[in-house]
Amino acid sequence: MIREPGDRPRDRHASHGGCDGWHRAAPRAVPAVIPPGLISFVGAGPGAADLMTFRGADRLARADVVVWASSLVPAEVLDHANPAAERHDSAGMTLEDVLEVYAGRPDAAIVRLHSGDPTVYGAIGEQIEWCRRTGRPYEIVPGVGSLGAAAAAVGCELTSPMVSQSIVLTRLAGGRTAASMPDGETVASFASHRTTMAVYLSTQRPEQLQAELLADGKGYSVDTPAVVVAKATWPDERIVRTTVGELATELRASGIRTAALVLVGEALRDDREVQRTKLYDPAYSHGCRRRSAEGSTQGRPIPVEKRRLP
Repeated sequence: MIREPGDRPRDRHASHGGCDGWHRAAPRAVPAVIPPGLISFVGAGPGAADLMTFRGADRLARADVVVWASSLVPAEVLDHANPAAERHDSAGMTLEDVLEVYAGRPDAAIVRLHSGDPTVYGAIGEQIEWCRRTGRPYEIVPGVGSLGAAAAAVGCELTSPMVSQSIVLTRLAGGRTAASMPDGETVASFASHRTTMAVYLSTQRPEQLQAELLADGKGYSVDTPAVVVAKATWPDERIVRTTVGELATELRASGIRTAALVLVGEALRDDREVQRTKLYDPAYSHGCRRRSAEGSTQGRPIPVEKRRLP
């Protein structure tokens, strides 16, 4: 949704956790007119140009200015952009450089193109703060994230009944960005839950990553499946399947250091017995379907007009 600096959430569910977002109850069509000076923080998707959302492609097609990172977003994604748009490669820019582009074009439709989904490790917070402080309208356009792209590349579901019903998204605390990690959010502390974990921005430190996943015997077992997906959906996508106990060795041998996501957990095990979900079980009923008749597996749909819908 387009966000004007003075807007407030429409209902009590629209703002939570300190994220002052604005949502409407009913679906909204893509506007025919974009407000002057709108900055759109657009998720470019994981890499493949055809995984850009319709809304993201629309914003690119109407942009006067595009700021994008050539190190993270393939050039093919810019095929969606207005050919006449002014382009800036943020790979060599500082935040101040980017804000200077925004400030110098107060009436331009600007797209700030971020890899994956901009709300996950997108570094958009400081840009949104600038928009609020200067009175610049902005919006966030979601994108297909690397988590979904990596799971699709591996060919598995990350949540499975009786195995894993939770997913932890995190990164290693270490290196130049160690200070940005809050206390208690280490990979080791999350590893004790042994649920599905997606570790971002951490393949440059294989030994530390493996040690924290094992957590001195309190985390994952050495034979827990681990999969490294580098450049998911890019032409040079790579997948390394291993275990937590062999992760450091395999990761070092692969030479993968950046643009990679590490997935960990029993949900990734190919040879496990898959538990059937209740959603499509003939003996289970819900708001759109009655329980099947005894001795039958045929569905008994509830008429649309009588369904309990959100």
